[in-house]
Amino acid sequence: MDCPRCQSAVPDVAHFCHRCGNDLVPTDERAKRRYALAPNEPVASFAVVSSIMPREAGRHPETYRTALTITIVAALVAAIFGAMPIALLIAAFAIPIVYITYLYDVNLWEDEPLAVTALAFVLTAVLAAVFTWLWTGWMPLQPVLPGADTGVSVGPNWVGFAIFAVLVPIVGEIIRQIGPVVLASRPQFDDLMDGVTFGVISGVGYACADTLVRHWDLLTGGMVAPQPAQLGSLIFLEGFIKPLIMGSATGLAVAEFSGLGKGYDGFSGRYVGGVLIAVGANVLFNGGTYLLGLVGPSSLSLVLQVVWGLLVLAVLILRLRTVLQTGLLEGALEAASRAEETGDGTEMGFCPRCEMPLLPSAAFCSACGQSTRAIGRPVAAAAPVAAPADGSGTDLEDGAK
Repeated sequence: MDCPRCQSAVPDVAHFCHRCGNDLVPTDERAKRRYALAPNEPVASFAVVSSIMPREAGRHPETYRTALTITIVAALVAAIFGAMPIALLIAAFAIPIVYITYLYDVNLWEDEPLAVTALAFVLTAVLAAVFTWLWTGWMPLQPVLPGADTGVSVGPNWVGFAIFAVLVPIVGEIIRQIGPVVLASRPQFDDLMDGVTFGVISGVGYACADTLVRHWDLLTGGMVAPQPAQLGSLIFLEGFIKPLIMGSATGLAVAEFSGLGKGYDGFSGRYVGGVLIAVGANVLFNGGTYLLGLVGPSSLSLVLQVVWGLLVLAVLILRLRTVLQTGLLEGALEAASRAEETGDGTEMGFCPRCEMPLLPSAAFCSACGQSTRAIGRPVAAAAPVAAPADGSGTDLEDGAK
């Protein structure tokens, strides 16, 4: 397309004109931008499958939606009838199995599938099981199945709250970062979308082990008295909301480690910020569920915990979709930059502000609008532009003249 301001030819994926810096996205379209992986969905959407399984969003996402729906229903039905061992096993392994199947189905990293699965899932799950066993020994949890209401108000144990809502999210996030960071630091795995994928599978692996260890008594205790509201809420919270929160949060952090541009960014300030966001999300989730567990009847407290978990998950999903959209824009701009290279051997430049590729002879970044003159990047002269009919001349920035 052509820039309406300076008439320069710009790639269709550009947000700003690289010659004059003009914003090319109309105001009324910015709020309803389409999700590049699934054009029938807006970026601001709560679609889980197209968020955590981006490479299937444009092919057959219904397969995975159906699989997740079936496992959720099966786990809830088992819980409602008191078959907690079956319900917990389904809830703990449902998302990990579906996600690992997704990795093999899209044929990612076909040369090293076992190494990827081992580092991103198995290693995290083993470390998570050990850590969960240790901290549950320090702070015995309240009964998973609340007994009959006694009418006695129970206050929070602040030491237990500090362990559950602060220590566990911090150490847990460190554990979840180990495998994905090792993988994302390898040249063949340094893409932003790879980082998101490694983080998600690490998060669901941690959640799987955490659920099995924390609820081992229920897993080995056989049938229990049917309590539909309590048991159903517990299974949905532990088996589906928790792994999606952990996976999305860790995926966001590892995406910042992979970063935009050539190679991986490594332990940068943005990565530290991503880890802090991931820890903060888990602090909110754990702290909220702990405090809401002290509210009123057990059935009410579990329902409130589910609602709180869904709110935290919704925020993370929106952020994850924004990160993926940015990664796709980077890939499109890089392809456009390479297509316009002059062949003089000049290495492709990247914007220091948003890390997106710069088009050859760009005076502005096509993604964020940053002037390249401010960063000392030499700019070639722009192509001549026909003067407007009124003879007033073109309205160009000095750097594009």
